[in-house]
Amino acid sequence: MRKETSVGRQSILEEVVVIDVTNVLAGPFTTYLLTLMGARAIKVENVKGGDLARSLGASPDLSKKLMGASFIAQNSGKESIALNLKTDRGKEIFRRLVSIGDVVVENFRPNVMDRLGLGHEALVKIKPDLIYCAISGFGQDGPEALKPAYDQIIQGMSGLMGVTGTEESGPLRCGIPIADTVGSLNAALAIVAGLYQRRMNGKGCFIDISLLDSLLPMMGWVASNYLLANVAPKRMGNENFTAAPSGTFETQAGLLNIAANKQEQWLELCRILDLEELTSDPRFAERDERKKNRDTLRGILNEKLSARPAREWEKIFNQNGIPSGEILCLEDALSQPQVEHRKLLKRIQDGELGTITVFGLPIKFNYDSNMMFTLSPPPRLGEHTEKILLEIGYSRAEISKLEQGSVIGCSKG
Repeated sequence: MRKETSVGRQSILEEVVVIDVTNVLAGPFTTYLLTLMGARAIKVENVKGGDLARSLGASPDLSKKLMGASFIAQNSGKESIALNLKTDRGKEIFRRLVSIGDVVVENFRPNVMDRLGLGHEALVKIKPDLIYCAISGFGQDGPEALKPAYDQIIQGMSGLMGVTGTEESGPLRCGIPIADTVGSLNAALAIVAGLYQRRMNGKGCFIDISLLDSLLPMMGWVASNYLLANVAPKRMGNENFTAAPSGTFETQAGLLNIAANKQEQWLELCRILDLEELTSDPRFAERDERKKNRDTLRGILNEKLSARPAREWEKIFNQNGIPSGEILCLEDALSQPQVEHRKLLKRIQDGELGTITVFGLPIKFNYDSNMMFTLSPPPRLGEHTEKILLEIGYSRAEISKLEQGSVIGCSKG
């Protein structure tokens, strides 16, 4: 079993069954978040190869086993049923599966599920209170709705790449697939809201998540400056367009982020660095003047900061009320004491792969929801096919025939 619920306590989404018909990231991360909150996620995968992420990631050995590093990242705790949805028998199985579900999540292009006869309108005839969430690049309607979309395409079309990097280096994509990630967060939020609504009125809903819609509001202040003040953004690299000094600075060893956004923080910074003469310099005395002269100011500060390594300056500045932080590589970021204290990383034992490290739920409640159940390893392709089919009423003889007919795929893990 996936969950070992503590005595007298329930996981947040206990008894919620999610039918996960998603691939790669935008959908699987959504259902992974729901899994971490206690939902049962049944991952419906193509018989041939399953989720594309099974073949993706930095480890060729894992990819050959269809347990790619990219797949492991957001599929622990789920069950896998390998199903050919292009066959009539496969569609029949899916419909029966939906009858025991609460939520369906898919991230195909618009109309794909409809063409299979498995879209929202067809499925609510089976499960009237179904929560159906469709995730796509541009949404279910509009002139671009059927256009293929990948994360980088959305980053470019959202304006995000246009404000990333410097005037010389940009436009640049964000270093992570942020459109897929933000879209997943919005989808998970919407699904939980849908479940709450259903609890109130007994009705299901159709949720339309667009990755472009999800990413554009993240432009926030940058977009508001244009929409409300008609000021178009500029690529400023690591500088903060709202204040100075606020950005990345060079030290004796390592780079340091400093956010002296308030006037009192600026004054304190000058005191610590023995630059108090700058507080009366007309180029730097006030915020707006510092912004105009940020390049000159950065050079002055870098010279002073060269006296100590970033780690020492970080401690000194923070102790004196100046927000700062060393810029870390991923290895150091994952091993820093604060992350270990928060128990964000979860270690799972897999019989074949050994110890697998994944992220747990990045949310804390007034009880430790992360420790309410033991997260199982990510499933092999079709690992739970037989178990699930028995659960929804198929006999072992029927299952054997379905497997022989390539309608399903079974794996014992």
